[in-house]
This record gives sequence, structure tokens and C-alpha cells, in this order.
Amino acid sequence: MHYSSRREFLQTSAAVMVAALLNDPFNFKGKELKLAFSTLGCPDWSLSQIVDFAKSHGYTGLELRGIRRQMDLLKCGEFSTEIKRKETMALMKDKDIRFVDLGSSANLHLLDAAESKKNLDEAKSFIDLAKAINCPYVRVFPNKIPREQKEATIETIAQRLHILGDYAKDKNVFVLMETHGDAVWSDDILKIMQLADHDNTGLVWDVCNMWTITKESPAEVYKKLNKFIRHTHIKDAKLANNEVHYVLLGKGEVPIFEALDLLRKSEYDGYYSFEWEKMWHPEIDAPEVALADFPKVMKKHFKM
Repeated sequence: MHYSSRREFLQTSAAVMVAALLNDPFNFKGKELKLAFSTLGCPDWSLSQIVDFAKSHGYTGLELRGIRRQMDLLKCGEFSTEIKRKETMALMKDKDIRFVDLGSSANLHLLDAAESKKNLDEAKSFIDLAKAINCPYVRVFPNKIPREQKEATIETIAQRLHILGDYAKDKNVFVLMETHGDAVWSDDILKIMQLADHDNTGLVWDVCNMWTITKESPAEVYKKLNKFIRHTHIKDAKLANNEVHYVLLGKGEVPIFEALDLLRKSEYDGYYSFEWEKMWHPEIDAPEVALADFPKVMKKHFKM
């Protein structure tokens, strides 16, 4: 029988400890923290200002939701011609920043044929732009699910999402439905995604949108939807008199860090995109404050 020496015991113990650290799902130090923010948070800035700010504050991604209050990106000068797009991409390359998501306003719930076509056409134009600027994702809205037409509307949303997935499949683009509007209950979202059944579709998980209405825990939501999550919208809020009031990350009631930890310990390799809704809520903190605060809080939480 072999009896280990004290040296052997210590060496073995050290090896076990290293292995445990490497396999510890909460050991985040070796995993890149990909940070982005939505331009919804700085509606009056030029693209040059946006990119400079992102670079100087540790962001590596940008989510485009309008530039200087123009929400239709195809009408923004930065993307209006091939020459302009090349100039824009040169700016991004120079700052080592990439576009990670284009936020369209396309709604998928509409039953009226003409309105539905208008919204699908918008989504397709965003998919075309995403291909041209090497952006992987285009966001669409579910959005309204009337109780009296719930099943039919869910089927309609899924069908439209599948159509857009088909349009995107040869363009190296994924169409992502945000958890938004009436589509915030995890069972409804799961049903939509299962019905859509397309490899080029997925979800933008907005934890705040869901939790402030449903109070479902992030763990419950993630267990059901994790296979579809490709992108995130990160924000925090306080609730008062059934109204949502957006606050800096970590200052609200949303269990956002529970969701962040679930994502970080999983195989999720996407961006954590800060969605500061300054465009819609002018009373909240200025972008210089909020967009600078987000990376600090994220890095502090993950001890980076």
C-alpha cells in the first residue's frame, strides 16, 4: 500500500483547487466581458461622439437604435450610400468597435395585411443593412397580444419571425425578437420561438421588461428560454404606483445581477447591452452619467 507524503498531498490538493477554480461557474476572470450600449441612451449625439465615448469607456460594441433622433437607420447619412457606409465602417475599425445589433421598429403582431407588409419590409431593409455593415443581429418587436386573439396572434408573430429568419439565413444575420410589450411571459415567448422554429431567429432577453410585469425569477425564465437567447438588454428600475422608473444599474429592484450571473456562468458569449431609454424618458440621467456608470458597475460586480 502506498502512503502519500505530505508534499504529494499538498501537490494533489493544489491541483484539485486549480481544477475547481477553472470549473467554477462563478470564476469569471478568464471570460471576456463584452459590453455595448444602445444609442437610445444618447439620442442627440453624432455617431463620431458615440464611438469616441464607447472607446474611452471600455465598450467594444454598439447597438444602433437611431442616430440624432432618426430611428430609421436607412435615413441616417452614415448609411445612406455605399461610400458613406464604407466611411462609417472605417471609423468603427479605427476605434476597434463593432455594431452588434440594429434596433428596428418592426412589429410582428399586426393582422392587417398592408400594415404587416410595411413592418416586414422595414425589418428586411434592416437585415440588408446589417449584412452590409457586418452586424450579426436585427431586433424586432412581438408586440401586442390581445387576450381575445391570443393564440392567433402568437401564431402570427411566430409565422412572421420565421419569414424573416428565412430572409436572413443567407445573409449571415439573425433576427431577434425582444421580450417586449405583451410578450413578456416566458411560456408565451417559448411558444412563439418553438412555432417559429428557425435557426436564424432568437431572442433579445430584456430582463427588466419581463420582471417589472411578470415577477418571474430570472432563473425560471432562463431555464425555459436560454437556448434562444443571443443578445441582451440590461437596465434597472424602481416600481412606484405601478409605474416603471429607470435608475442606474444596481440602484433598482430588478434582479438584474441574478440574470447576469446566470448568463456569465453559462455558454452565453454575447454582449451585455445597456439600454438607457433617454430617448423616451428625458427626465432620467444624462448619457454622460449613465453610459459611463454601466461599465464600472459591471466590472465591479464581476471583480474585473
